[in-house]
Amino acid sequence: MLAPAREVLRPALLLCLDVHRTPELSGEEGRTAGLLADRLAALGLDVTRGVGGHGVVGVLRNGAGPRVFLRAELDALPLTELTGLPYASGNGAMHACGHDLHLAAATGAADLLVRAPGRWRGTLVVLGQPAEETLTGARAMLADGLYERFGRPDAVLAQHAAPLPAGTVAHGTPYAPVTSACAALEVVVHGRGGHAGTPHLAVDPVVTAAAVITRLQTVVSRESAPDERVVVTVGTVRAGTAVNVVPDTAELGIGVRAATDSALDRAVLAVERIVRAECAASACPRDPEVRRVSRAPALWGDPAATAAVRAAHTAVFGAARVGGWPPSPASEDFPLYGDAGAALHGEEGVPLVYWMTGTAGAGQWAASGGRLPPNHSPRFAPDVRAALPPAIDALTVAALDRLAPPPGG
Repeated sequence: MLAPAREVLRPALLLCLDVHRTPELSGEEGRTAGLLADRLAALGLDVTRGVGGHGVVGVLRNGAGPRVFLRAELDALPLTELTGLPYASGNGAMHACGHDLHLAAATGAADLLVRAPGRWRGTLVVLGQPAEETLTGARAMLADGLYERFGRPDAVLAQHAAPLPAGTVAHGTPYAPVTSACAALEVVVHGRGGHAGTPHLAVDPVVTAAAVITRLQTVVSRESAPDERVVVTVGTVRAGTAVNVVPDTAELGIGVRAATDSALDRAVLAVERIVRAECAASACPRDPEVRRVSRAPALWGDPAATAAVRAAHTAVFGAARVGGWPPSPASEDFPLYGDAGAALHGEEGVPLVYWMTGTAGAGQWAASGGRLPPNHSPRFAPDVRAALPPAIDALTVAALDRLAPPPGG
């Protein structure tokens, strides 16, 4: 293992704290991208900015050998942070999913590999991807010619922060997806506005929206088989300006998740059918607007590459600190870098490896009884000093496993 020394840890930690303190939402990651690009350039990587929006690509060549991509994300979530951390964000956005840790670990891994050219051969490509939370950033980078411009990868690696003890990693199995397929929909229910005191002269879209929300629960409970693991969530509801006014419209943001693409297709069609039927039942004056905003496929890691990386992690961390990860209803656009995105990038057979890295310090873990605030919580608070060194190690070890050994190594 290439243990991250102080000269590697310090800049990675400072980057993590800076990015956490000043988070930027999907599509608005200009400053974050600049910080990552500047750090990679300082390490000697050949850096390209503005790939697929705010995407950053750093390339480090070290002789003939495999081309290995390390992917990390730039964007934060629209949450008000409630962690109480001294470096907490105060701008209404929050790194509540660990993307700040991912970025810092990627720069730390690049730093270690720059310092040890005799340990490997090949080309390292570090990706700073925008707009992961909206499931649009990977598609944008690929559509901007990522593989054509920077070469076909022999492996794409990524890790994700999880509420596990720091210093542990967890891998999925070859028999189930690591993360679920997901679709996001925006719905506008059209009513007819009026005075709250004469509701019979109006068509109240709020009542219709409420009926939609209630009925949508049956997509999971009555239209999906129990083993399909379908989740439907109404994450946003917007309507009205005053208590004495019946508004003209109500807007819903709906997320649908499923373990398979076929189950997702059925659930999305059911959601759309229910929206239209409830609007018809309410005699809405116009059909609803239903827009599919984004979609991501289920994430399947390459079995052989995942097994090799897991073995490499086990050799470094020990068997007790390398565990399994059950199929998650969370979703990612990372699958698009592999076969799921072949229509975008024209490549097939690109192996993906994806694992979870723990974030909780020993004191945090003991105090929580193993029930820490999860990702996307306004109280999600990784112990950065405990979590960052093993996250750097995990990414570096995985990269070395996929890169070529030195001549005679």
